[in-house]
Amino acid sequence: MTTRGDRGGSAPGGQDLPAVSVIMPVLDEERHLRHAVEHVLRQEYAGDLEVVIALGPSQDRTDEIAAELVAETAERPWGRVVTVANPTGRTPAGLNAAIEASSHPVVVRVDGHGMLSPGYIATAVRLLEETGAANVGGIMHAEGENAWEHAVAAAMTSRIGVGNAAFHTGGAAGEAETVYLGVFRREVLERQGGYNVEFVRAQDWELNFRIRQDGGLIWFSPELLVSYRPRPNVRRLARQYHDYGRWRHVVARYHQGSINPRYLAPPAAVLAIAAGLVGVVVTPWTLVVPGGYLAAITLGSLPAGKGLSLSARLRIPVALATMHMSWGWGFLTSPRSLARKVRASRREPAGRPS
Repeated sequence: MTTRGDRGGSAPGGQDLPAVSVIMPVLDEERHLRHAVEHVLRQEYAGDLEVVIALGPSQDRTDEIAAELVAETAERPWGRVVTVANPTGRTPAGLNAAIEASSHPVVVRVDGHGMLSPGYIATAVRLLEETGAANVGGIMHAEGENAWEHAVAAAMTSRIGVGNAAFHTGGAAGEAETVYLGVFRREVLERQGGYNVEFVRAQDWELNFRIRQDGGLIWFSPELLVSYRPRPNVRRLARQYHDYGRWRHVVARYHQGSINPRYLAPPAAVLAIAAGLVGVVVTPWTLVVPGGYLAAITLGSLPAGKGLSLSARLRIPVALATMHMSWGWGFLTSPRSLARKVRASRREPAGRPS
């Protein structure tokens, strides 16, 4: 494995750049883990860098691959990989464990199936300095490896699939509500007490909301790109988006005023389509609603599928419907008990009176 550390350590002037800790929570990531770590170690960054992998209770070869990466980098002066246990397997708990085990002033979050673009870390560090932001991030660039994954990637990067979120669809650099993954100042994470471990999903949005409430700036830049591998089948995509909707409703209940119309569109669509299907016993005209939705996602999939194979293009409406309906159903069925549990675990930012 070729890494920057093989080229002799920090370049001249590296002492002027902040050291960086890359934190990576993983669970059953044997397919992508090595590639994700290699994309970190290939970064052209002159400051010190470490990678901390938080290991959940995987059922595949994830732990074995992580151990190989630790052994391969153990003697290198730059880019050492270390691991820390995450017994619960929950993403926010793994992130907090990795933050605690790391030591550098800049913290880069990466997932086990995320591939950093060249220059990502150097660009993020520069943007932290230029903008004064607490957290900077960029585009979640979904990429597939087969027809289904290409279809999901197209759906995830289209406005009809995810609305106008800049980290999905791109846009001009500027202040944002949230960003994909993120590159943080350590003092900001410590002040906020890290991620809220009760948020199984939506932990990024929730943390960024707290940072903004505390006066911190979240900055989006299209210069920052992380390639993302979509879920490999309908069932796993549906579960992913059901959880997204479920936990986004928890955020809305926990942080009053954090909801906006974009988040209400999927649950509204679920209710309207269900009403249309049930109402057919009274009049067939109610089928106009589900029929209209089907026509909308079919037409919307045409520009999204430009350049893809016919097999992938035919799957885009399925991916869109799976994402919309699963997110909406998750939002509608999210129990209030989850929000109450989150409130019970609430911690105020350090230095702020409780």
